[in-house]
Amino acid sequence: MMNNENQINRIAEIALNFATLSAPVKCIRYGCGHINDTYRLTCAGGEEYILQRINNHVFSNVAELMENIVGVTEYVASKSRQPDSEKLRVIRTKDKAPYFKAPEGYFRMYNFISEGISIERVPTTEELYLSAAGFGRFEKALSGYPVEKLYDSIPDFHNTLKRLEKFEVAVAADKANRVKEVSAEIDFVRSRNVYADAVISKMASGDIPVRVTHNDTKLNNVLIDIQGKRPVAVIDLDTVMRGSILYDFGDGVRSGTSTGAEDERDLTKVGFSKELYAAFARGFAGEAGRSMTRTEKSMLYFGAILMTYECGMRFLTDYLEGDVYFKVHRDAQNLDRARTQFKLVEEMEKERMFMRDAAEEYANGAR
Repeated sequence: MMNNENQINRIAEIALNFATLSAPVKCIRYGCGHINDTYRLTCAGGEEYILQRINNHVFSNVAELMENIVGVTEYVASKSRQPDSEKLRVIRTKDKAPYFKAPEGYFRMYNFISEGISIERVPTTEELYLSAAGFGRFEKALSGYPVEKLYDSIPDFHNTLKRLEKFEVAVAADKANRVKEVSAEIDFVRSRNVYADAVISKMASGDIPVRVTHNDTKLNNVLIDIQGKRPVAVIDLDTVMRGSILYDFGDGVRSGTSTGAEDERDLTKVGFSKELYAAFARGFAGEAGRSMTRTEKSMLYFGAILMTYECGMRFLTDYLEGDVYFKVHRDAQNLDRARTQFKLVEEMEKERMFMRDAAEEYANGAR
């Protein structure tokens, strides 16, 4: 095992394989990510870069993953009027490859975008709006991208039917002997199983177009210029693949509009904020609305219900399997996570008319 100093020195050595403008002189750990190991490099000429070790246990085909990311970043950059310093770019190796394979694993490099910051706390209404606007612009910029060129970095990631099948397998197997504790939660999932096919079937029929989607539209995946009050760049593109715009809108609402923590035990603290929803809808739909179809606009709100239902089901599935996927730090944490999502689903269902009307209005140009 290398100590931290030796490890940092080794990372700096790996960085020498990339086509930076000058030699790296400083390397530090960076960010709060749980999947990849991330480092911030400073070079002799003052240039800065982000170097990441890719978790190839999660993303098993690194070549396909990087082909997705290179294609999308280059396409977005070609559509953007922002300065080059604000455009996310893959820095190639000296051999012009998009990643480098070292004994320690697979590494990639990006330019460091200093104009924006990542919000790692509960957002204000304005910050959530800016985050949503960033994702909306990202979707709009990619509306003409040839989706057939994309690989599925995580197959069936938002295939809710497959998630439901896996859930039923977990219930039947009862590996952790927990089914008897969660009959109400199991009934909740089953009582809404019609949700699972609602988007997939429309994508299959062509009623909803297959698009380039980010699939992880949390607040901290957009860099924001706080003083300038504007989104700068969408980051963390590992899950960019084919999907529905409803998924990205929905996951952003799911993660950004709750009044409680994701693993809150006291469900009286968990609620759906209409104010935060309106802010997210104004940012996302206000930016992406012109590139959306009528069906997409009318079903945006349902994307929020679906993604919250799906996420709760995934937490409950993991709980039934013995907490093998999501990291837990205490007993029943995955069960608490499932319960918060189901509480949000119930509240969203009560507000579905408000949600539908607000999203449609902003998608149709209301400001």
